[in-house]
Amino acid sequence: MKKKVLLMGKSGSGKTSMRSIIFANYIARDTRRLGATIDVEHSHVRFLGNLVLNLWDCGGQEAFMENYFASQRDNIFRNVEVLIYVFDVESRELDKDMHYYQSCLEAILQYSPEARVFCLVHKMDLVQEDQRDMIFHERETDLKRLSKPLECTCFRTSIWDETLYRAWSSIVYMLIPNVKELEQSLNQFAGIIDADEILLFEKETFLVISHCQRRPHRDMHRFEKVSNIIKQFKLSCSKLAAQFQSMEVRNSNFAAFIDFFTTTTYVMVIMSDPTIPSAATLINIRNAKKHFEKLERVSQSQGVGLK
Repeated sequence: MKKKVLLMGKSGSGKTSMRSIIFANYIARDTRRLGATIDVEHSHVRFLGNLVLNLWDCGGQEAFMENYFASQRDNIFRNVEVLIYVFDVESRELDKDMHYYQSCLEAILQYSPEARVFCLVHKMDLVQEDQRDMIFHERETDLKRLSKPLECTCFRTSIWDETLYRAWSSIVYMLIPNVKELEQSLNQFAGIIDADEILLFEKETFLVISHCQRRPHRDMHRFEKVSNIIKQFKLSCSKLAAQFQSMEVRNSNFAAFIDFFTTTTYVMVIMSDPTIPSAATLINIRNAKKHFEKLERVSQSQGVGLK
């Protein structure tokens, strides 16, 4: 199952850096050596087994952008599932950025009117912290107005913190056809073992693809933070020729278990009941694997869902 994803925006906006961090295991500081994208770079990112993101990273130099809307218009904008448009928050050519964005929307309306549209207001780390909310909300309001009649979802992002993972997790979540069935199974699992929360991560990117929550938590950004931390730890392990398999973190308030789950996922289970021993939770995770692997196999045989 292939999903065509267009990644667009002006040259230097940070498209290739974010793609390299999420899908090619770069760390933020290593992206400084990446060059500008020439024309269109195609990559097929296998995600959740047989779900393939057909990612088109489109170079943002003016000559290329004009070409996309003219001679390549049909090729670029036909059969698009998702348009991700990246804006450099510090761009000095905002009017031109908006003009190109509107040109993209016109082409999407013509060739792929059912496509989902996401706008990433990127490099937010360069904005003073006390100004970030105001600037983002101003951009978001303008982009939603310009996008009509299409709906756009906006995210603030930076390669230097967890916001990048939040945006891409949300985007990929919308591409998973049987996500409700997956979440229903997670809720049943959490109820059986009395877990506070369970998260499901895609194995390679460590993006959160599904979760269930049974007790409130004050940190609404915890999923992305965990993704970022574990991905970095996993990369550190690989540099030492070690294989990351599982982890347990425990203090006086909770225990967190991260373990290899199905062939395409890792699972994180949060427990706050101190009377439940670690061994019992680990056995429950192992037993649950069978159900979730069966769910994957059924989805594969039907040609939909977690492939």
